[in-house]
Amino acid sequence: MTADTPRVSVVVPAYNESEHIVPVLDRLFESVRLPCEVLVVVDTEDDTTIPVVTEYSAKEPRIRCLINTYGRGPANAIRFGIDSAAAPVAVVTMADGCDDPRQIDDLARLVDRGVAVAAASRYMPGGQQVGGPILKGLLSKLAGRSLKLLAHVGTRDATNSFKAYSTDFVRAVGIDSRDGFEIGIELTAKAKRMRMPVAEIPTIWLDRQAGVSNFKVAKWIPGYLRWYQFAFGRRLTAERVRAYGNKIRKEDRQ
Repeated sequence: MTADTPRVSVVVPAYNESEHIVPVLDRLFESVRLPCEVLVVVDTEDDTTIPVVTEYSAKEPRIRCLINTYGRGPANAIRFGIDSAAAPVAVVTMADGCDDPRQIDDLARLVDRGVAVAAASRYMPGGQQVGGPILKGLLSKLAGRSLKLLAHVGTRDATNSFKAYSTDFVRAVGIDSRDGFEIGIELTAKAKRMRMPVAEIPTIWLDRQAGVSNFKVAKWIPGYLRWYQFAFGRRLTAERVRAYGNKIRKEDRQ
């Protein structure tokens, strides 16, 4: 790693956020103290986020807006962003301001210390979820707490997208989600099956105050269930984890 290499790459999937993303970026750059790059990832060249981030980059050279070439949707945007990351740690955070950017440094430092996945947890002591759809929150809490209790995954909030990852770990196991925000539970489950360490810190999640959520509960539940089930089982190598991912992607194409 050279002196110019960032220690953390912050990946921000965005969809037509336009000016709503500006206060989110302001808080992010006020909060992160580690050398960083910020990768805002959109799906198309006409996304309204692009001109806003381009203008913002004139005063903040650490930010880049990337156009995802992997396919539409948040999973592909996150996958593209992590693949584009220059740092050994990638932190995924949302463009709607629901996450607390002051915790990015702490999450990244946990990965520096050796964990594969560091989760910001709404469901551990000190954590909280404020607002948001009731059904989504109940399902998320049930999944997170049961995975911690029964599968011992290392976090009570496997479904939260606000996590830090070792980029070496992610590139070893791959990302197989292609639709929603289930990457958080996917990579947590993969770390568990490889018996790699997962850690958590409490966070307070706030429902977005502007704009419209793009979360599709009914459409994305099957993906969450698939990775929930995968968290249970014997230890696997990275090669076997990748083989499982190849299998399910083949099944999805059929």
